[in-house]
Amino acid sequence: MSPFFQAEKSTSETDMPIPTSISNRLEINIEQMKELFSFKVNKDFSYRSFVIHFNKKQATIFYYSSIVNGDKINETILKPLLEEDGRDLSNIITIENLLVLNDYKQIIKHINSGKAVLFVDGDSSVYSLDVADFQHRVITKAENESVIKGPQDAFTESLNVNLSLIRKQMHDRQLISEGMQVGVRSKSEINLLYVKDLVNEEILNNVKKRIEDISVDSIRNVELLEQYLEERPYSIVPTILYTERPDKATAYLEDGFIVILMDTSSACLIVPVTFWSFFHSPEDNYLRYLYGNFSRMIRLLCFYLTTMISATYVAISNFHSEMIPPDLLLAITASREYVPFPLIFEVLIMEIAFEIIREAGIRIPNPLGPTIGIVGALILGQAAVEANIISPIIVIIAALSGLSSFAISDININFTVRLTKFIFILAAGLFGMLALIGVFLLWFMYLASIKSFGVSFFAPLSPHFKSANDTFFRKAIKKQIFRPGQIKPQDMTKRPKDSN
Repeated sequence: MSPFFQAEKSTSETDMPIPTSISNRLEINIEQMKELFSFKVNKDFSYRSFVIHFNKKQATIFYYSSIVNGDKINETILKPLLEEDGRDLSNIITIENLLVLNDYKQIIKHINSGKAVLFVDGDSSVYSLDVADFQHRVITKAENESVIKGPQDAFTESLNVNLSLIRKQMHDRQLISEGMQVGVRSKSEINLLYVKDLVNEEILNNVKKRIEDISVDSIRNVELLEQYLEERPYSIVPTILYTERPDKATAYLEDGFIVILMDTSSACLIVPVTFWSFFHSPEDNYLRYLYGNFSRMIRLLCFYLTTMISATYVAISNFHSEMIPPDLLLAITASREYVPFPLIFEVLIMEIAFEIIREAGIRIPNPLGPTIGIVGALILGQAAVEANIISPIIVIIAALSGLSSFAISDININFTVRLTKFIFILAAGLFGMLALIGVFLLWFMYLASIKSFGVSFFAPLSPHFKSANDTFFRKAIKKQIFRPGQIKPQDMTKRPKDSN
C-alpha cells in the first residue's frame, strides 16, 4: 500500500465521531472530553475534578485556559461549590449566565466560545458557565473616520464592548441584538442589531436568509462576511456600508437600518445603503446647519474632482483646445514643448505614481509614513518636471485629483472613485468629451441598476421616496421629521404621534 493511503487510513482511524448523548457516569464523560479536545496535545485545554460540598458528588469542569477568566472560575464557580450549602447548583453558583446542555455538539460550541462546562456524576445534563475573557484593545479614537466635533470612541475587536458602545448611545427597549451562527468547522457568532418596531421585516428576513445560505468552513470577521453577503462580488461599487464609529451605527439604527457585528472586528456593517450613504458623515449633523452643509458641499466637489478633473483636462487639451483661453493655451503648450510623451501618458504616469506613494505610505511604519510620502511626492514631481518627462501643470492636476480623494473617508467608495478615475481618463484619451460623456452615462446607468438588499442605489432621489431631505444637503435638525422612505420603516416619523 502506498504511503499516501497509509496516512489517509491512520488519520481516519484517529478521527473520533461526536457522541450522540451524554453519559450519567462522570469517568466516561471525562474520557470523551479528553478525546474530543485532544487533551494530550492541546496544551491550553484544561480540566479540574473536585467534590461538591453540599451533595458530596464528584464533578469536573472543562475549559480553554487561554480564553477564560481564571479568577472568575475560582470566585464564582469553584469556591461556592467547595464551601457553600444549598439545594442545587443554580442556587450556589453566582455566575450571571448558567445554561443546561444536553449533547456534545452544544458542549463543543460553548467551549470554543470561551465558556466552561461542568459535569456532575450521576447527571446526564451539563452546565455551561459564561467565563469568556477574549483579549482585545481598549477603546480608542477612530483611525479612518475621524471627526473634530462629536464622539471620539471607536469599535474594538470585542463584540460585547461594541454592543455596550451602541447601547450607551441608544436607550431603547426595542433595540434587539439577535445572534446567528455562521461557519461549519469554526462557528462564529454574528449579531444583527435592529429596532424591532422600526425595521422592515422583509429586509431583515433577506439578511437572515443570506447569512443562513453561507456554507463555508469559517468566517472570522465582518470584513470577510461583507463579501459573502453582497449581491455583486465583482462590482466596482459597494452595496454595504462599513464603519468603525458607534455613533454612526446608532444613527442608522434609529432610522430603521440593520447593523451587523462580529467578534474580532473593530467595525460593523450597515444594510441596506444607498449611494448617498457613503458621502454622509456624522459630523454633518454635529456641526451647525450652514457649517455641516458647507462641509458636505466640499466633499461632493472633491468627488467630482477626483473622478473627472484629470479626464476633463485630457479631453479638452487633446480634442477641444479651442475651449481653452489663448493665454492659458500658450502657457500649456510652452510647458509641454520638450515633453516627449503624449498627454494621456503624462497623466497616467502621475496618477499611478500618486497611487504608489499612497499605498507605500500605508505600509510604511507610522513614524516614517507621512514624511516619506510628502518627500517622495515632492522629489518625484520635481525630478520628473526637470527631466522633461511631464509638464508642471500635470503635477498640479494629479495632486488636486489625489488630494481630493482623501476627503472621501469611506474606504470602499474611495476605491470606487479611484478606479473610476482611470476609466474616465482612458475614455477621454480616445475620443475626447464625446467618449467621456458616453462613458459617464454608462457608469451612471450602471449605478442606477444596482440595489442594496432590494433598495435602489439612488433612492430616495430616484425613485423618489419621502425622507428627511438629507440627500445633497440636510435640513435643520428641527425639521428632520421623516425617516428614509426607501427602506419602508414601520414608523416613518421621528416625532411622537402626540407631539405638535
